[in-house]
Amino acid sequence: MDEQTFYIDEKKETASQELACLLQKCIRMVERPWRELVFLCIGSDRITGDSLGPLVGHLLSRHIWQHSFIYGTLDEPVHALNLAGQLEKIKKKHPSALVVAVDASLGSQKHVGYITVGLGPIHPGAGVRKELPDVGDIFITGIINASGTLEHFLLQTTRLSTVISMADSITQGILMALSGQARALRFRPEELLPQEEPRLLRCWAKDSTLAAFSMDTASGEGTSRS
Repeated sequence: MDEQTFYIDEKKETASQELACLLQKCIRMVERPWRELVFLCIGSDRITGDSLGPLVGHLLSRHIWQHSFIYGTLDEPVHALNLAGQLEKIKKKHPSALVVAVDASLGSQKHVGYITVGLGPIHPGAGVRKELPDVGDIFITGIINASGTLEHFLLQTTRLSTVISMADSITQGILMALSGQARALRFRPEELLPQEEPRLLRCWAKDSTLAAFSMDTASGEGTSRS
């Protein structure tokens, strides 16, 4: 699964359940030991298309779990200007943490409106040609628009309803995974097959120029909640 990206149609009734199953599977497949779970929700609250991460962080921050922490909310976003500093902070405060990175992304036209999940890091900033550190042991991304030219413009013109709906589905999937509800579902993660695309499109979440990204905004501090 380390070379696979799983695509979930956010419009499906079972989208959150599918995400919960896949997130649980990804967590089980992490080989190194870990003691804490960190959700790093990347993005800016000042641009509609880039607000997916902060929205998910905001929704997750309403819930409290033992040994879990949230960085990146609407009040305290984690974005291009403060990402490196926040990563250093996480390494010092949570040296044994498993990091789940949540971000918005551009992708192929046929996958607009899809959620992706898989093992490995994302490359924030690659979509807008920025040099930023790799992020996460597991990634969850939402494809909010089609890739192409004028990426900044695409982010600014993305519908807010699209981003909010996707943030709700991602949040519910994470909550189901952490509460163990995914175990009672009728389908298994093995039944959710990855979708293949040409490499430059399929792997934007890991190692291509179509990676998830954060925009330059005013600096801010991340937040954690246990």
